[in-house]
Amino acid sequence: MALFQCNFISYVLMREIQINVILPTISCPEAMSLIGSETKASHAGKAPYPVLYLLHGFANNYTVWGRYTSMERYAEERQIAVVTISGENKGYRNLEASGDPNPMRQPDRHFDFLAYEVPEFVKANFNISNRPEDTYIAGLSMGSAGALFHSLSLPENFRAVGAFSGPLMDMQAMFLTDEQKAAMTEADWDAGVSKEAKELAEAALAAGKKLPDYYIATGTQDSPEASAAFARFLEKAGAKVYTNFSRPYGHEWQFWDESLLEFLDWIPRTDPYAGTKRKI
Repeated sequence: MALFQCNFISYVLMREIQINVILPTISCPEAMSLIGSETKASHAGKAPYPVLYLLHGFANNYTVWGRYTSMERYAEERQIAVVTISGENKGYRNLEASGDPNPMRQPDRHFDFLAYEVPEFVKANFNISNRPEDTYIAGLSMGSAGALFHSLSLPENFRAVGAFSGPLMDMQAMFLTDEQKAAMTEADWDAGVSKEAKELAEAALAAGKKLPDYYIATGTQDSPEASAAFARFLEKAGAKVYTNFSRPYGHEWQFWDESLLEFLDWIPRTDPYAGTKRKI
């Protein structure tokens, strides 16, 4: 796997930023197999790679997925590029405009940065597919909410979406006591689904847009009821949804590592690399 740490000026955020771009490359077993062979080695892929935009949670940054999980190995085995950015605790959304004309004091536009500038940058500089059917977005916790918000806002941009330890588009469930949760019925959880999410889905469907497929996973110790309610909402909106609420974890990296692996094996793919798994 090739790891590129990219430093560049963002014309959306108006400052230098850092992102990581991970690309499949020739593996050690593949290189070793060429010893004594007449086959010519090459770093050129047979086609542009599918891409996953992978979002971190609260208080983390663009490096954390690579430090706490086997993300790079999983991606190289499955021949998919991964892009990580820093959400800076902003939820991957645009902040409200301040009305200040000074460009040095403008609010951060994190939605525009992720939705438009990051894909433009990586597709202009790396061998990454520009097809929506080769494009995926996923995240943990705050990143889960970000992935859901972006996919409901721009469903035409993504083939599939992963939400790990969320959804958190409505934060209320985080502050319920165990007694309050125990007293809630399925109807109560369904009623608590984010109004904003419902409005975004309704707007997308009214515009004739199809929602992407969704993978939603939350540990048994991490209030999976809210995630299950969100999954039911997505299914009623016509989306295909896969869920996993069976693993005995809380809000923790072991769960997110396992969820990422399951997500990568679940995503629907039609790219030239689909259906293969390399030895690394």
